[in-house]
Amino acid sequence: MIVVLGLAVVGTPGATAGDEQDRPVLRVGTEGTYPPFSYEDGGDLTGYDIDVMKAVADEAGFDVEFVEAPFDALFPALDSKRIDVIANQVTINDEREARYLFTEPYTFSRGVIVTATDTDDITTLDDIEGKVAAQSETSNWAQVARDAGAEVQSVEGFAQAAELLVQGRVDVVVNDNIAVLDYLASTGSTEIEIKGQVDDEISKQALVFRQADGDLRDRADAALKKLAADGTLAEISEGYFKADVSVEDGGDVEVEGSGGGRSTWEVLQDTAGPMLVGVLKGTIPLTIISFVAGLAIALGVALARMSSVKALRLPARFYISLIRGTPLLVQLFVIFYGLPQIGIKLPGFPAACLALSLNVGGYAAEIIRGSILSVPRGQFEAATTIGMPYRQLMRRIVLPQAARIAVPPLSNTLLSLVKDTSLVSVVLVTEVLREADKAASLTGEFLPLYCLSALYFWVICFALSIGQDKLEKKLGRYAV
Repeated sequence: MIVVLGLAVVGTPGATAGDEQDRPVLRVGTEGTYPPFSYEDGGDLTGYDIDVMKAVADEAGFDVEFVEAPFDALFPALDSKRIDVIANQVTINDEREARYLFTEPYTFSRGVIVTATDTDDITTLDDIEGKVAAQSETSNWAQVARDAGAEVQSVEGFAQAAELLVQGRVDVVVNDNIAVLDYLASTGSTEIEIKGQVDDEISKQALVFRQADGDLRDRADAALKKLAADGTLAEISEGYFKADVSVEDGGDVEVEGSGGGRSTWEVLQDTAGPMLVGVLKGTIPLTIISFVAGLAIALGVALARMSSVKALRLPARFYISLIRGTPLLVQLFVIFYGLPQIGIKLPGFPAACLALSLNVGGYAAEIIRGSILSVPRGQFEAATTIGMPYRQLMRRIVLPQAARIAVPPLSNTLLSLVKDTSLVSVVLVTEVLREADKAASLTGEFLPLYCLSALYFWVICFALSIGQDKLEKKLGRYAV
């Protein structure tokens, strides 16, 4: 636990206005799954927003470090100082302006109404009242749909929303016309289509900073104005859209699609490698560290839970109750986004390890306690009679037998932990499922990519099950 907490001290801080470096590092939050604005192509992060942000950084004298996360996690990451700016087609509205600082707009777009192809009765905002809309919860379009009387179902991005439309699970999606056109061009889908515009108003997108970072915003603003004046923004836009979306009336948008027209097999081939990297750099290390640390916590808590000293027993009971009574996702949010507000700021990987370790500790503590109590009481008494000290009693007599009993339920805890690592993308940690999400959002190949992700998890769990069998046989010699 001390090691995990200590990693917070060496975490790399982001840039602030007071940095003394000539080129401070600006941490830029972006989805990486929102083509053509922010997506991965051949393992490289690219897109209109990415190119604009790089140009702004060069002009303003910054170095940039891109941090990929689901859209709904970007604003909490900005609030907790995990990132310094959001570059992800964030629409300016009154609610956001009251809380954040915006640059001048660098994108002008229109909202469109998207439905299944065979739906003809939804063409305006008035028509979506009482309908079910799939939207990213924190996006501007979610509020537009909600204000129009729709019931909003939260999704991670437009690709997921489009799939819900195809499946008939929702009635409508309201989104940016450019993103919708790119999706249609990338997937070749004929099952959904644009049925109308939100209204005649043009939405404006800009870079987002914290209120306290006015100097950073001003430097980015000055850079955007210069890039607009010298034609750089127009050049970037023309490369993606055959039109200048950096001004209000820059022509009709044309997109070729970001998916590259690949077959399902080609998508799987291209994604299998990055997903394996996600397993090796995310899933497996998280599992090993969290399980080992969790077992250490569990053993201490189990012994405290069994202690006759109330000062040890009551905190242990409270800890177990707290961990087992709250969702792991909430625990991740509290540790990663909540603790920075009281001065404890852990980088994503250590924060994920801490949350997972505490979660394992809460469940495994009761398994260990039950296993210890299952050792016949007579063996405690016999060891005490011959003068064996408590520590030696536990190490030589009780724990070996308890370990044999605890292996099956602890193995279940370990297998659950492997699968629980799929949640850590919300704290900016990339693992196998996050890689699958990136590719699925770009290509629309949800079934094969999620099945491939499931295969990776199954292989890991199957290997662990084989190890469990061997361990049970080895510990069988302690059977009485």
